[in-house]
Amino acid sequence: MERIIKSGTGWRIGRNMAASEHQGLLGGDRWAIELTQAEWQEFCQLLDQLSESMNQMADMLMDSEKITCEAQSDLLWMEVSGYPDAYSLHFILNAGRRCEGEWSPSVVPDLIREIQKINVF
Repeated sequence: MERIIKSGTGWRIGRNMAASEHQGLLGGDRWAIELTQAEWQEFCQLLDQLSESMNQMADMLMDSEKITCEAQSDLLWMEVSGYPDAYSLHFILNAGRRCEGEWSPSVVPDLIREIQKINVF
């Protein structure tokens, strides 16, 4: 797999499987963090779980109701908050580097779509 970097307004992601330690990249307009393979996989799994939870809640909530869902592993804590079709995403990396990042509701759909594309390779 070659090095892949994708970016859009308010987000940036990347993968480099040839890298020795940090093979994933997550970023926003003014921040970025490289992730190990294990951290990247956990991030993608938790994001998928949270995204699915928000999709499932769409039929159960009134149009004006917001919801917050959290997911956690040994490596990451993640939260989505907002409406099922427009929510923010916040994460905290619990491993050695201990960092956090956040994306606004306008960014999350593109971020999820591009992460799914990158993970196909």
